[in-house]
Amino acid sequence: MTRAYGTKGRKRKPAEPKYDRDEDQQYHQEHEQPQPKRQAQEQQEEQPTENNEELVGIPIAPSELNTDKPNVIFILERASLEVAKVGKTYQLLNSDEHGHFLRKNNKNPGDYRPDITHQALLSILDSPLNKAGRLRAVYIKTEKGVLIEVKPHVRIPRTFKRFAGVMLELLQKLSISAAGKREKLLRAIKNPVTQYLPLNSRKIGLSYSSDKLVTMRDYVSTIPNNTDLVFVVGAMAHGKIETDYTEDYIAISGYPLSAAYCIARICNAIEDKWKIL
Repeated sequence: MTRAYGTKGRKRKPAEPKYDRDEDQQYHQEHEQPQPKRQAQEQQEEQPTENNEELVGIPIAPSELNTDKPNVIFILERASLEVAKVGKTYQLLNSDEHGHFLRKNNKNPGDYRPDITHQALLSILDSPLNKAGRLRAVYIKTEKGVLIEVKPHVRIPRTFKRFAGVMLELLQKLSISAAGKREKLLRAIKNPVTQYLPLNSRKIGLSYSSDKLVTMRDYVSTIPNNTDLVFVVGAMAHGKIETDYTEDYIAISGYPLSAAYCIARICNAIEDKWKIL
């Protein structure tokens, strides 16, 4: 006669999950750290990496300066490059994004146009004149009086948003180094700008208000071939430049021109003079 219940025997214990004791200890150490430290790490991981990648450094163009021949220097006067704290972050002020902030602080949004400087730099650095190694340097003088040196072999970001990020870091840290190198491609330097200009250079200011209207090709053809040329161009939306170191003031059109187009005309005339194709 069979039993109504199963046969008695030793009950089997449920199998314990296998784990690595070292990994378990490491897990507890990582998750038992103080709360502020964990929050700081999480915030650092959540931050976007786009700006970090672009501000670590900027690449270098392959062109080199030709010192055996006369060169050209551009000075961008009255550039609108101003940093302010908007909300909780510091930003490069511009009329498109900070119009309400500027009006609230009794400032004219039309005076804050860093895009003019961006377009002017692209026009200079993209020119065959620069790629042939005949551009010595570019200097930017801001409305606040900050003097910035731009090396001719720097690659300025093509988009304005990335350019604004680079200028923001430059004005905060006073220099921008090349990617992977220690060479400073952009840096704030001491005034005045005249101490960095060659002694035998011809310093020419451009202004629509000048009474001397010239054809650019005819004008540069009268300058000796062994003379370095310095062109002073305004990088602002309105007004005129007033400097005490220019030897001549000229107008190259009967119509107001943007800084970028004015620079393009200058580069084209010098390229024709020096046979740069």
